[in-house]
Amino acid sequence: MSTTPKSTREPRPSGTKDEEQNAYHVEVSPGRRRLVNLLALAGILTSLVAGFFVEAPTVWGLIIPIVMYFVLTLLGMDLLVATIAVLLSAVLLAQSTPAEIGDLLGTATADLVTIIGFIIVLGAGVGEVLRRTGVADTIVRSTIRVVGENSPWRMQLGIMLACLILVASLGTLAGALAIAAPILIPVAARIGFTRSATALMMFIGGAAGLAVAPFAGSNVAILEAADIDYLTYLKTVAGPLAVLSVVLGMALIPWIQRRSKRENDFYTAEETADDGAASPRTAKQATAVFLVLLVALVVYATWTKAGTNFPLLALPLLAIATGFAGRLKVADIVSTFFKGASKLLSMLVLFWLLAAVFLAVDALKPYDVILATYGDKLGHMSALPFAIVIALLGWVGVPGATAAQVVLLDKVFGGVAATLGIAAPAWAIVLLWSSKGDTYGPMPNANMVGAMGLARSTNLRNLLLPSWVIIGGACVMYAVLLVILT
Repeated sequence: MSTTPKSTREPRPSGTKDEEQNAYHVEVSPGRRRLVNLLALAGILTSLVAGFFVEAPTVWGLIIPIVMYFVLTLLGMDLLVATIAVLLSAVLLAQSTPAEIGDLLGTATADLVTIIGFIIVLGAGVGEVLRRTGVADTIVRSTIRVVGENSPWRMQLGIMLACLILVASLGTLAGALAIAAPILIPVAARIGFTRSATALMMFIGGAAGLAVAPFAGSNVAILEAADIDYLTYLKTVAGPLAVLSVVLGMALIPWIQRRSKRENDFYTAEETADDGAASPRTAKQATAVFLVLLVALVVYATWTKAGTNFPLLALPLLAIATGFAGRLKVADIVSTFFKGASKLLSMLVLFWLLAAVFLAVDALKPYDVILATYGDKLGHMSALPFAIVIALLGWVGVPGATAAQVVLLDKVFGGVAATLGIAAPAWAIVLLWSSKGDTYGPMPNANMVGAMGLARSTNLRNLLLPSWVIIGGACVMYAVLLVILT
């Protein structure tokens, strides 16, 4: 649908005012901005006119707002602005009164989608506490030390595992790699790894960690949508992808090392200098408390089948316990937590508005029309082709918002999947690969470019080529799993 590769939708340089206020802000050309604004205006006016001629149940409640959302986001419109435009389109189509719109927004505050946005914000707060207490630094250094630094093979495994653990703990790829990079680059350089090879190690490990992160917003959304517990998700859905990524990475990294070595892609002495900054003396103690509590919370959530709301308790508990173990005062824990959380408040607003969009669309009952019209045909459709199509559809979905993408695909296609009898683990695979598959490519993306920048690499091809190999392997693996599960 979009003719522009994702690499053109890069965020503004770090530290700008817009970036601090809106995590979903993207830069587009003036011509592209005028185009998306005109399309948004056209969609809103179409809804205004159509509202006088249609009433629930109507399939137009799905066609206009949802298609409009996909088009606007694919063309690079700011996700917050696009969501506001789509919400306006939906309420105009329903001819909602101001009082009804107020009730809609009020109901959306307690909606599951808004809760997922809140979980993302809380996760950012925990990440800042881990950084402040030295836990993140300790996790990276300890992993490297345990795996060993005396051979390139062990080092590449250690760097991938360090990034995997840190990303899984923080639930964010870019933030975790930003913490890990200054620690890992000097270590990798001493072994003789090139910038391209180091970027690939960080990227593969980070992407694998993001897939298994227990409290990442997108993964929480998958658990809720598919109605499975974390252990099932780990064994059947995300674990295989993480293992495949690391295994293939062990073979792909030496290949990229040889390619980039011929290009003299080595670090300079200035780039590899370790700042020698030591973690606080209490960092090891805080790390032990964090990891033990994290495992305990995950086990408890799995054992008791705790729902989506559990991270609302688990994440603050992790921040408080880690902060105390790191000898922070109560005021410091609170201020540090809110410093991290405040960076992603725009996500909470986005998910709140997105929840209102889905409620408005549901009120128009478009799914009733689809089931009444195509119910018999859907009942005779093969589950496997449907699952594969939806999994690949996510690759042209909402860029930069995997949790929102999971919710969107489940809202639109979850009912059809249930009608076709697609098992919960199979649907979780569909949602995972549709939302995270494009992290590995086939086009450049923010996570990929971010890992390159942090590793000070400039050769995009050396990251894309191995990523395509992982995509191919994962597609085959998930196709086999879907055959088994469907």
